[in-house]
Amino acid sequence: MTLRLHNTLTRRKQVFEPLDAENVRMYVCGPTVYDLAHIGNARPVVVFDVLFRLLRQVYGADHVTYARNITDVEDKIIARAKETGEAIESVTSRTTQAYHDDMAALGALQPSVEPRATDHIAQMIAMIECLIERGHAYVADGHVLFSVLSMPDYGRLSGHSRDELIAGARVDVAPYKKDPADFVLWKPSTAEQPGWDSPWGRGRPGWHIECSAMSEEHLGEHFDIHGGGQDLIFPHHENELAQSLCAHEGRPFVNVWMHNGYVVVEGEKMSKSLGNFFTVRQLLEEGWPGEAIRLALLSGHYRQPLDITRDKIKESKVQLDRFYGALRATADIAPSDAAPPEGVVAALSDDLNTPEALAEMHRIGTALNKAGNAIEQGRLKGALLAAGRLMGLLGQDPEDWFKGGSGGEAEEIERLIAARIAARKAKNFAEADRIRDELAARGIVLEDGPQGTTWRLA
Repeated sequence: MTLRLHNTLTRRKQVFEPLDAENVRMYVCGPTVYDLAHIGNARPVVVFDVLFRLLRQVYGADHVTYARNITDVEDKIIARAKETGEAIESVTSRTTQAYHDDMAALGALQPSVEPRATDHIAQMIAMIECLIERGHAYVADGHVLFSVLSMPDYGRLSGHSRDELIAGARVDVAPYKKDPADFVLWKPSTAEQPGWDSPWGRGRPGWHIECSAMSEEHLGEHFDIHGGGQDLIFPHHENELAQSLCAHEGRPFVNVWMHNGYVVVEGEKMSKSLGNFFTVRQLLEEGWPGEAIRLALLSGHYRQPLDITRDKIKESKVQLDRFYGALRATADIAPSDAAPPEGVVAALSDDLNTPEALAEMHRIGTALNKAGNAIEQGRLKGALLAAGRLMGLLGQDPEDWFKGGSGGEAEEIERLIAARIAARKAKNFAEADRIRDELAARGIVLEDGPQGTTWRLA
């Protein structure tokens, strides 16, 4: 199966050819750990988790290295600690754990390596020294800045000229800059700010240099795929590309740049600054299954804007109910040991076309519901589960899915169901109806069938 991916740099979909099929390497920008992740932050995690799974399927699990960083030194973190009075280490450790917990709830695999910025200061300093030595950076007023004019084709990732980029971006105006577009590689730290000794005094790195240094450390100078949200194209990825190319004297950096579209609310980008966002944690605490949130994030093509609402998550839960219903109906049938269906793999191999992959899964689920013999049911059930694994879906036991979130109530629900069955046997239908109504009021749906009564959350 030929894998095709859209490359932001070339602005076209192209055949993916790894540098080394024995070690396919991907880097995705991770969180700045100062707050809970909102649903827009979660989209690249889920999108590139599917790509990670696909690459493992195509090249083998042992032949893919996926690095996703943690930015644990940045001005937003310093500002949050100052605002709350909480120690910086406490802010970063608490929010990192929350990020891990929330992304796990969305079914995201752990990356192969998760570098932290504070563990790579030496590599950042070395890269900055290299840029200064080669005439691409300069020291001014305790800062080290990248000289944009030293790179003639600066702006080619975003597709804008230098002047357009300056006009469309919020650039820091500072008297020590030689050019308004120059950006910080290293900045001085006050006594109360985190800092490290360097040839330019005690200070801390700029945001952009962090990812250049971490990706080189764990994936090498030249690797296959660099991913992130559309908002990172400029300035973050533009500046990463400039730093890494100039530090390595123009040698290649990344073969394929991939960016997912924004999560929007009524057509407007979701962001913390606009206040029109909700966090993954908030949705989970409201009782939405992480798997339904994941499916909602995969419901549109990754490069397009995606309007996420609670209604869309509810719709995704209904879809999952159908899948899990088909699996529960064949609980006594052993699934065949199947590879992911060709149609699902083909859809994902066409620039991660998750809507088409999900449509193929629905076709399989419908066929499973209609299958008339155990052999066909086993084949289709195996295919559906294999497709689910590739998409990061359908990993739960169907009964657990339908009873999800009931916690310690399950025993009480089972007791009431037994009481209702006894009432029906005694022809006390009023009592049986009362119990059904009581359970319905608690969000419990009863389903009577030939094998007895099952229940699920509404």
